[in-house]
Amino acid sequence: MHKIVEAVVRKGDEFVPVGLVSIRQALEMPEKPPFEFSHPAYEAGKTNIFVNRETLSKLM
Repeated sequence: MHKIVEAVVRKGDEFVPVGLVSIRQALEMPEKPPFEFSHPAYEAGKTNIFVNRETLSKLM
């Protein structure tokens, strides 16, 4: 089973959802805009804990 995370773009204090992706897809997303991803230990789309690409890659 592939772990799914939510990709978002931060605009000020607001998170704009982009979509649900696998961690592999998340790490392959472009550098710009600077995406953030829901922490993989929590349910995608339901958590407000987000990490950047570097942290996500270290968690895996």
